[in-house]
Amino acid sequence: MSAPRVTAVAEASPAALAGFLVGDELVSLNGQTPRDVIEYQQLTDVGELDVMVRREGSDLARRVRVRKQEGQPLGLEVSTAVFDRVRTCDNHCAFCFIYQLPKGMRRSLYLKDDDYRLSFLYGNFTTLTRFTELDAERVIDERLGPLFVSIHATDPAVRAAMLRNPKGATSLRWLRVLLEAGIEIHGQVVVCPGINDGPVLEDTLLGVLDEYPQLATVGVVPLGLSRFSGEPDMRPHTRAEAAAVCATVADWQEVYRTTLGRRLVYLGDEYYLMAGLDFPPAAAYDGYPQHENGIGMVQAFRDAFAGDQHSAHGVRAGFFAWVDGAPAEGYRAPTTGPRVGTGALADRDDRPIAVVTGAFGDEVLSPLLAAHPRSDLRTVRVENEFFGGTIGVAGLLTGPDLARTLAAEPDGHRYLIPDACLSKGRFIDGSAPEDLPRAVEIVGSDGWSLRCALDGRAAPARPAVDTVIVGCGA
Repeated sequence: MSAPRVTAVAEASPAALAGFLVGDELVSLNGQTPRDVIEYQQLTDVGELDVMVRREGSDLARRVRVRKQEGQPLGLEVSTAVFDRVRTCDNHCAFCFIYQLPKGMRRSLYLKDDDYRLSFLYGNFTTLTRFTELDAERVIDERLGPLFVSIHATDPAVRAAMLRNPKGATSLRWLRVLLEAGIEIHGQVVVCPGINDGPVLEDTLLGVLDEYPQLATVGVVPLGLSRFSGEPDMRPHTRAEAAAVCATVADWQEVYRTTLGRRLVYLGDEYYLMAGLDFPPAAAYDGYPQHENGIGMVQAFRDAFAGDQHSAHGVRAGFFAWVDGAPAEGYRAPTTGPRVGTGALADRDDRPIAVVTGAFGDEVLSPLLAAHPRSDLRTVRVENEFFGGTIGVAGLLTGPDLARTLAAEPDGHRYLIPDACLSKGRFIDGSAPEDLPRAVEIVGSDGWSLRCALDGRAAPARPAVDTVIVGCGA
């Protein structure tokens, strides 16, 4: 177990007053070594705290005493959310996006976790194949919810085959245990054509009704397929297959509403685009509970673009919103400032504006910009040649594809890029906006932020979110 390392100290906080510095290692808190940031929060919630601290460059630990109000944040941010070993995934799903990454990218992108703590903290989906009785006791005792569980199929044989893990046939027993204890859980079904669509999907949604009706929601999303996939059985949906999935989910929403009084199951936005169907109205998403999983994003974006500042921005409420010390990781990592790039442009309102986005974003944005009062608005569609396949979301645009596309665009225009492309100021390939051949402005990925940018207004600050959850099933 490694000690958490301090990465930030809040000004005038109890930690700052006690003399903590960036780089300090927190060896113990009141004599205990926390396993993760959840325990760290619990241990630092008290009024008096004895911390054994090892200063950077030293082998010796010294005691630091902190006195503060009970419940007052200590004021530290630490380097990672899990201090013991992250529980990695022992499944070998053919549709796993991590297996579809090219070589040579950042090492962190290849970490395949199946850790319920990261599910609780960040909304990562877990299969529960490495879940234990001790884990269940902790989740129930500490009320660690919501959790996010990849179901994929309720038939044990089908699920085990999809996960390529015999434990996939039995691990959903933990789902029942947690639901019966009142833990809020959101499920996910990644649909692979010819594998778990058609009758298997019908059986899965029936299985949810029979065995797991307490689920808060179930999201049905298509697999993401890059050109690096080596799985012969994985292929894109046809238009007819996508339409069939849309019809199946619509039918089951009515079944659930009749029997449970709520829709329960929701469909990923990409399905409506693939099938060429209209999106449901905002009310059909019941508050967008799986917004960050790409479900309801388009309708929420449209509403916000039309002027509804209160439409969902993809921020999921829960423990992470207030846990002291949790680092912003994954799609919660900070993006970057409002304007970056080479060749800074003078601020003037009459410059033509181009919104740079992926294939799916282009389909959504083009009609919205065409209806805007300004006549000099357009989209710049970036084809994702880096990943290829079916990858069309803005969150997986890379520097090389953006650079190639922007190099062919005229100078002197405003180029707006969604912040979903960035994590800690970097694209997923590791390049930065400063490397692009045109100056760009980074704009929030919600409709209100884009509308403000087009109208020359400042949008309110908001947490960074992504348009896709890269993890199990992404």
